[in-house]
Amino acid sequence: MNLLKNSFFIVICFITLFTTTILFAQSPAFLLPPAEFKAFDTPNDAGETISLTWSASPNDSPEAFYVVYIDKVKNGTFEKEAVRIKSNTSYRTSAPEIYGYKKGNSDYHYVQIFPKKVFNGEKIDKKQIYYFKLAMISGDSKIVLDTIASASAHGNWLHTKKINNFVIMIIISTIILYFIVHARRNPDMFLRKIGGLDAVDEALGRATEMGKPVLFVHGLTGMGSISTIAAISILSRIARKIADYDANLKVVNNDPIVMSVSQEVVKESYLEAGRPDAYNPDNVFLVASDQFPYVAAVGGIMTREKPAANFFIGYFYAEALILAETGATTGAIQIAGTDAYTQLPFFITTCDYTLIGEELYAASAYLSREPMLMGTLRAQDVGKGILIIILILGTVLASFGLVFITHLFEAF
Repeated sequence: MNLLKNSFFIVICFITLFTTTILFAQSPAFLLPPAEFKAFDTPNDAGETISLTWSASPNDSPEAFYVVYIDKVKNGTFEKEAVRIKSNTSYRTSAPEIYGYKKGNSDYHYVQIFPKKVFNGEKIDKKQIYYFKLAMISGDSKIVLDTIASASAHGNWLHTKKINNFVIMIIISTIILYFIVHARRNPDMFLRKIGGLDAVDEALGRATEMGKPVLFVHGLTGMGSISTIAAISILSRIARKIADYDANLKVVNNDPIVMSVSQEVVKESYLEAGRPDAYNPDNVFLVASDQFPYVAAVGGIMTREKPAANFFIGYFYAEALILAETGATTGAIQIAGTDAYTQLPFFITTCDYTLIGEELYAASAYLSREPMLMGTLRAQDVGKGILIIILILGTVLASFGLVFITHLFEAF
């Protein structure tokens, strides 16, 4: 009997000791407060926030919390709670625009306070100084730092962390202006060859020799689309060459506004060529406003009139393959250009030449040879070359653990 009582007593003592150990492990008997607590005006903002930072405590854990109290008076009651966070969150690493990318940032907490939101509805002077106290809470334990931090919020005229963007803008603008001036002095400035645009003269020449019309097909987007604007610009250059060759141009549309713009553009091109009498407004017309009736109508025109050259320029949807395949069966030279990447495979398969993506936007400068457009286009190519070099350099440096170059292009 005595042996049984002793065994029972030992078990009870072991359970008590184990439970006590667990409780002390989860809730420390005392809290070690942060060593420092500071407040300052958040730099590079509109004067709406105040930043607070303090060192991490050895007691930081998911069960512990930091609470920041705010008051307008230094000797106030500090009853209003400004923010409450878990003690294992909100570090300086979340604010690289202020503290950079130092390894020690993970040893300090950082939060931003919006005083106007905390004191919602109260009238506050713009020059008001706010006072803060920091408390740490874990379970039933709470400790309040004696340090009172203070700061006031001020707006800033200049965002110093965006100077890198400003410098990049100045560099790119300088390159663009340089090449515009260079293009004016040198009209034959080299531009990378685009096969589809080099074939425009061939297609128009063939149509002229065969006495057949040239068909220009817009995409299905309105004038608010950048691809439609680019298509109108290309139409202007094609119409000018058509007027010089005395060929027949037909422009089909599915949007009344695009049709009106196209009529004016074609008319202006004939005027520039000195042949306003050759312009026929009936050759720029609306066939249908819905997608597949439009496709059926354009397909019928291709089948009946068998144009010698088809231009599909703009943004296309499911009708792309139907139009291009119908044109291919008539034996026409087909040149397509679109930034709809989902339709590019169909155009590449069925057309003789295809302008891919940004080549559609470069076409206007390529065909017109205007200094302003040529200079801008050449500057873009140079800018891409610089970015490629920086990407390669950044990759090499990152391989050796040097990542500073990646921070030069951040937009905070």
